[in-house]
Amino acid sequence: METFDLIVIGGGPGGHAVAEEAARLGTRTVILERGGWGGTCTHRGCIPTKALLACSRTRAALKKAGRLGVKVPDTVLDFAVARRHMEQMVRVSALGAQQSLREAGADCRVGTGILKAPGEVEWTAQNGASAMLQAPSIVIAWGSEPSLPPGITPSPRILTSDGFLERTELPESVVILGGSFIGVEFATFLAEAGCRVTLAEALERILPLEDNDVSSLIGRELSRLGIAIHISTSAESIREENGGILARLAGPSGPLEMQASIALVCTGRRPLLERDQLDRLGITHDRQGIRVDENLETTCKRVFAVGDVTGGVLLAHRAAQQGKALASRLFGDGSVRHDDAFVPSVVYTHPPAARVGLTERQAAERGLAVRVTRSDYGANILARTELAGAGFAKAVFLGDRLAGAAVAGEGAGELIAPLTLAVRIGLDRSALRNWILPHPGISEVFQGLFRD
Repeated sequence: METFDLIVIGGGPGGHAVAEEAARLGTRTVILERGGWGGTCTHRGCIPTKALLACSRTRAALKKAGRLGVKVPDTVLDFAVARRHMEQMVRVSALGAQQSLREAGADCRVGTGILKAPGEVEWTAQNGASAMLQAPSIVIAWGSEPSLPPGITPSPRILTSDGFLERTELPESVVILGGSFIGVEFATFLAEAGCRVTLAEALERILPLEDNDVSSLIGRELSRLGIAIHISTSAESIREENGGILARLAGPSGPLEMQASIALVCTGRRPLLERDQLDRLGITHDRQGIRVDENLETTCKRVFAVGDVTGGVLLAHRAAQQGKALASRLFGDGSVRHDDAFVPSVVYTHPPAARVGLTERQAAERGLAVRVTRSDYGANILARTELAGAGFAKAVFLGDRLAGAAVAGEGAGELIAPLTLAVRIGLDRSALRNWILPHPGISEVFQGLFRD
C-alpha cells in the first residue's frame, strides 16, 4: 500500500488544478490519468476545436482582404494540414499539462484509478501492473462524455464531436443537431472550410442559454456564412443511406427530410459517472452529476469531486477554479474560492460571444429590477478600421452595481475578462466611469455602457 496526502483521479483541467496546487503546497500528491493529460479539453474539446477554427478563420479573413488592398487568389482549406496543426496543438497542450504537474512535484501516473473504499484507490498501469494507493483525501475528476438523444447511435457517418475530430477528410455537407456551444462552433468551422451546413436546434433559438440579442446576432452571422438554421426542430430519426445520411426532422411547419454526407450530433455533454464505484462508496449522484456540498465534498467523507462530474456548466476554467479552491481549502489558507455565479462563458464562433454574471433574461425571470445599457461596435473607430463587423457590449446593473455583462463581436473572449473582474468585485457606475480605456481600441465600446 503506497501512501499519499492526496489522490486525484483524472488529469483534465479540474484534476490538474487541484493536483498542481496541492503539490505546490508541499503535499504528497499522486494524479492518475487514463486518456491523455489535459483531459477532454485538450484532446476532444477546447484545444482541437480552437485549432481548427483558427484555420478556417484565416481562410475567411483572406477572402475579405481585398477591402484592405490585399489581393489573394481563391483560397482553399487543406484539411490534412489543418489536422496537423490541430494535432500539434493537442500534443503541446498535453505535454504542458504533464510538465507543469511534474514541476509542481506531483507524482503523475498513466492508467486507471478505481475507488475501492474510502481512502483507497487501485491503480492499474497500461501494462497491467497494479498497486493499491492510500490517502486521507481523494478527488474524483472523471470529466464528461457526449450526450446523445434517444434512438441515435454513432456510426461512421453519424458522429459526435469526439468522432468528428478523428476524421481525416472534410465532408461535402453536414447536418448538425444542436445549436448550443458545440454545434455553432463546428458549424462555423465547417461553413468557413467550404462545407454545406444545416444546423437544427430543438429550442426556439440557437444558443438558448445566452442573451437574446447575442443569439440573434450570432444567428445572423451564421446565416451570412451560408448556414441553414432551423429552430424548434428536433430529430425523429437519422440513418446511413447511399453513402451518406438521411435525417428526418420535425419542425414548426411539419416534417423535414435532409440528406448530407454526415450527421454531427452536438446535443451537449454529460458527466462521466462510474456508477458502480460511486455506489460502492455510497456517493450520491444522478444524471446531472455527483452531488457535492459548498466545499466540493461528496456524501462520502473526504472524497471530493471537481469539474464536469459535478454537473452544472461544463467549462474547463470553471473546473480549474474548483480545483484551485479545493486545494487552497484542504492544504492552504483557504483564500482561493469558487463561485459559479462569476464563471464567464465564451462561444468561439466568428464573431465570438461571451457573457458573465446576470443576464437580462435571468433578471426578468427572477423579477429583479435592473437597468440594461448597450453600446454597439458601429460607433467604434477601431472596429470599423479593422473591418470587425457587427458587434455590441451589454451591461446589466442591479441598483448601481454591475451585475452582468455580455459581448458579441470581434474580441469578445478577451473583452469579457476585465468585465468578469468588474462583476466579481461588484464595481459601481462611479468606479466604472473612471476606467481609462486605450484609444483607439475596441474596448472603448465599454464607455457607452457606463454613462448616465
